[in-house]
Amino acid sequence: MPGFLTTHVLDTARGCPAEGLKITLYRVTGKSHRKIAEMLTNTDGRTDSPILPHEAFQTGTYELVFHAGDYLRRTGQAGKEPVFLDEVPIRFGMAEVDHYHVPLLLSPYGYSTYRGS
Repeated sequence: MPGFLTTHVLDTARGCPAEGLKITLYRVTGKSHRKIAEMLTNTDGRTDSPILPHEAFQTGTYELVFHAGDYLRRTGQAGKEPVFLDEVPIRFGMAEVDHYHVPLLLSPYGYSTYRGS
């Protein structure tokens, strides 16, 4: 099976997918970040295609940045400025050629993630 990376975002405060949330993917090498992709989530809270497709897959260290503040402002959940969660970076490693799924469970004052399937 070829390697690839998928993600999705669930708005746990509202109990629904987080539609229209911008996600940026970076490859991290030492202190260097190289932007690989930028996508918006669809009505299901997912990207329309893998954020790192199998043609571009390489093992290594990556960082997904979820632009949560923009989403929280747009949905009326942000509260006073500055927002508590603005950009949520998740740095992770992919050591094998495999399907990696890194979701974000988001609320205005907290988040969690895990390696999904």
